[in-house]
Amino acid sequence: MAIPDPKISDARRGIRQLDETLINRIAAGEVVERPASAVKELVENAIDSGATRISVDVAHGGKGLIRVTDNGCGMGPDDLPLALARHATSKIDGSDLLNIHSFGFRGEALPSLGAVGRLVITSRAAGSEAHVIAVTGGRHSVIRPAALSEGTVVELRDLFFATPARLKFLRTDRAEMQAITDVVKRLAMAEPAIGFSLRDVSDGNDRTVFRADAETGDLFEALGSRLGRIMGREFTENALPIDAERDGVRLIGYAALPTYSRGAATSQYLFVNGRPVRDKLLGGALRGAYADFLGRDRHPAVALFVGCPPERVDVNVHPAKAEVRFREPGVVRGLIVSALRHALAEAGHRASTTVAQATLGAFRPEPSAGPQGPARVYQMERPAQSTLRAAAAWQAPAQPGFSGAVRSGGFAEGPGESFAPSSARVEDTGPDTDDATQNPLGAARAQVHENYIIAQTETGMVIVDQHAAHERLVYERLKRQMADNGGAAQALLIPEIVTLGEDDAARLLDLAEDLGRLGLMLEPFGPGTVAVQATPAILGPVNAEAMLKDILDELYDLGESLTVQARIEAILSRVACHGSIRSGRRMRAEEMNALLREMEATPHSGQCNHGRPTYVELKLSDIERLFGRT
Repeated sequence: MAIPDPKISDARRGIRQLDETLINRIAAGEVVERPASAVKELVENAIDSGATRISVDVAHGGKGLIRVTDNGCGMGPDDLPLALARHATSKIDGSDLLNIHSFGFRGEALPSLGAVGRLVITSRAAGSEAHVIAVTGGRHSVIRPAALSEGTVVELRDLFFATPARLKFLRTDRAEMQAITDVVKRLAMAEPAIGFSLRDVSDGNDRTVFRADAETGDLFEALGSRLGRIMGREFTENALPIDAERDGVRLIGYAALPTYSRGAATSQYLFVNGRPVRDKLLGGALRGAYADFLGRDRHPAVALFVGCPPERVDVNVHPAKAEVRFREPGVVRGLIVSALRHALAEAGHRASTTVAQATLGAFRPEPSAGPQGPARVYQMERPAQSTLRAAAAWQAPAQPGFSGAVRSGGFAEGPGESFAPSSARVEDTGPDTDDATQNPLGAARAQVHENYIIAQTETGMVIVDQHAAHERLVYERLKRQMADNGGAAQALLIPEIVTLGEDDAARLLDLAEDLGRLGLMLEPFGPGTVAVQATPAILGPVNAEAMLKDILDELYDLGESLTVQARIEAILSRVACHGSIRSGRRMRAEEMNALLREMEATPHSGQCNHGRPTYVELKLSDIERLFGRT
């Protein structure tokens, strides 16, 4: 039974021109997906107007009301009708679509919003009176005088009332409000000199959801303050400033330490010429920069701003302008990877402060309860140094063969008895190590459970995971040797012939020199075919065809392949794991101190090969607070 084609009818239909209202509604489906999209378009217009204060009021997740107020340049009465016409804009003159310096340039947002909602625009330009114009479902009202001191107020009510089917696809008010908040925060990150406020005015309430006053100071000071307000002070305290430039492309921002990672990519904010974007190229560059420091299930937290001449990036890719295309993607990707890796290397052994905070939070002081409830903890006087020395001597473990001695307190120990438990070994580090406490990781004092080194610093103590720390040190040493000597190649007795197609083979042969430095030797072998002459020796037996296909997948997805490099580094990581100090091994004092000194001199030693911290630093003030000594 033949199924009729619904696209073909018996009667031939003529081509007709759609009316303006329907055209605007179709465009609204591309530009305005949800209330957050409308907020984004209106706030970007306010930024383009030169505003220094932008206020956003929202009711019922943006479905009932969206009001954006700014103190920008405003519009005169002659400009208001044009602002509601399709493809009418003051942002560009149409002569060069690649020379765009503003957020908006298409002239689609306002007519699209007016086609699917009830839109009212009140504006006042400098030197003229304020006027208001309204459009409901695509039908314009006459321009009337209005009262307004400066700038523009755009009020959008009953979004999608003209297309009620779209309302069924919206989420709850709370979810839509969260999306609006995210949009406003992203735009606020890009413009620290502008003050933003977001309020929820549903059902007569007036709740401030987000507020960020205009920041002052130089670029990094203002940006750091704004990021601290939006992403939290923990981020700025554990982030590294990034400022790098290559071939006319500049990268600035902040990138968090690997130990300050997240379980999802929700704390990654990327901008191109101030425009918030979600770009595959930039995301792949982030993964490449942190690939050596984080596990597969962890994601870095960053706020990075790429700046380049407008003609080197195409923002006219998607109606929502959330995607861009770079003319030289390799330059941008290489800049991000090299700048982040350089900053992480300069951080040395530094780990995030959240590790110590989590450790302190895990401590639970023993409650002291009495008939009247928990006992009050009073300030304790600090004992004299002589008292501390006497107490330390009394509590010191007994020496072998010591018998029948009576300490100053009148208590005696049997032969070989010790007050130190068997799982803790207190090392005599000697008088020469007193100055070692001035080092960042201090001087080793003890080993606990044959796995954790306790070190004393000038301001507190450090707990080191000996296996994780040494694993990272060995791994970095192996990587340096690989970089100095190159990747050893294992020649195949019989070259493996792989047929891929002419385009794929050409892409691989273009990278033959780079792959050869890693030990993967390729040669052309007829049209669309390559011969694998050698593979990296460290990988052992490999499926060459599967490896080449993985490399091609990365080339098409990211424009660059790290498959071979990643596999080699994975092997080096496993070698480092098996070749490092094992848990349960007892270490002498000099070994522990040597490990601490090497950690201080080795980049990235603050986290192991899987992104976990290698040490925890506890300040003496925090420790005393646990015991009520504040």
